[in-house]
Amino acid sequence: MLDVRRLRILHHLAIHGTVAAAAEALHLTAPAVSQQLAVLEREAGLPVVEKHGRTLRLTTAGELLVAHAEVVLGDLAAAESDLAALRGGRRGQVRVAAFASAARTLFPAVYRALAEEDDAWSRRLALHLTVLEPGDALQALHKREIDVAVVHGYTVLPRDFPSGSEQEALMEDPVVAVLRLDHADRLGLAPGAPADLSALAQAPWLTPAPDTSCYEMIQRTCGAAGFVPDIRVRSSDFAVLTSLVAAGAGVALAPRLAVPDDAAGVSLHPLTRPVSRTVFTVSRSGTARRPDIHLLNSLLKRAAADHSGSP
Repeated sequence: MLDVRRLRILHHLAIHGTVAAAAEALHLTAPAVSQQLAVLEREAGLPVVEKHGRTLRLTTAGELLVAHAEVVLGDLAAAESDLAALRGGRRGQVRVAAFASAARTLFPAVYRALAEEDDAWSRRLALHLTVLEPGDALQALHKREIDVAVVHGYTVLPRDFPSGSEQEALMEDPVVAVLRLDHADRLGLAPGAPADLSALAQAPWLTPAPDTSCYEMIQRTCGAAGFVPDIRVRSSDFAVLTSLVAAGAGVALAPRLAVPDDAAGVSLHPLTRPVSRTVFTVSRSGTARRPDIHLLNSLLKRAAADHSGSP
């Protein structure tokens, strides 16, 4: 009979790539991990790993067991969540990673709700928040370094989610063209009127850094409008980009959530060919029913609904 603890070890090996890294994540020694893998092979009746140079890689049987392990571990997590809901009364500690604009706009409302609510469970929830780009957040979730990832995926750049995870949409965040006020006037654009990107083909462009999904979104969106943007400024701080647009440095595309609420001197315009991003919460399969994670997701939904309804 297969042992769940050994399946967990194999699963960690698949995630972390080496025996040493898996051992560190599991708080075991490398020899102990190797020993447990050897026992698992005897239980399975087939090799689950094989040497590849100086490292190990999964065999076909190993990959099959990892796929089943994700289901088994997800079911165990769901069972633990249900038991925690029955027991109640414990302090919940949730490790969460979110992209910068979600951390800036959604999480203040979450923290205020936790501080103000009379519910005893809310007062016992402790959040540990890290700001990470979506790809890094999902990798951290896959490695079990965090419990919840708040990520996004663009209509022109869908997000791939790791196996063994479940996601729920929080909100739709439209992408807007950010123009200096007099530039919008010259184009005949009233406040909030849709902008045709082809009219901005000759403008200098301000974008985030090339290693961000927003940069790739801009490249694809401009490409669909028939041009390659002439990039003059790169900064992943949208407050910087907005301020420079107001100063006449060029134009930008940004998710509405990323534009500072106090942005002055700029005009925001949806696109005639709309582009948006969906904001998701992602957790490992079975863990969304944990009382602490369920509470966090509920507060994030409330914050997202309030923000979507704001002018």
